[in-house]
Amino acid sequence: MSEKTTIRSPMPGIFYRRPDPDDPPFVEPGDEVEAGDTLGLVEVMKNFHDIEADNSGTIGEFLVENEAEVEADQPLIELE
Repeated sequence: MSEKTTIRSPMPGIFYRRPDPDDPPFVEPGDEVEAGDTLGLVEVMKNFHDIEADNSGTIGEFLVENEAEVEADQPLIELE
């Protein structure tokens, strides 16, 4: 049985799944990731903070939409 990890926002801001509007998303559900891989960004007052995988695993699902406003400690991504 696989254990799930929930990646949470470290701060309030806007969550982005891609580095630039014209770029593909950092990751998609089903992608394999390693600890430290960038999964998304949270923007606060024009400063962008990387959201990184805590450990290796497979992206399960995104719990928020791209460009959604998020709160501190809000669940963002399920990692299996």
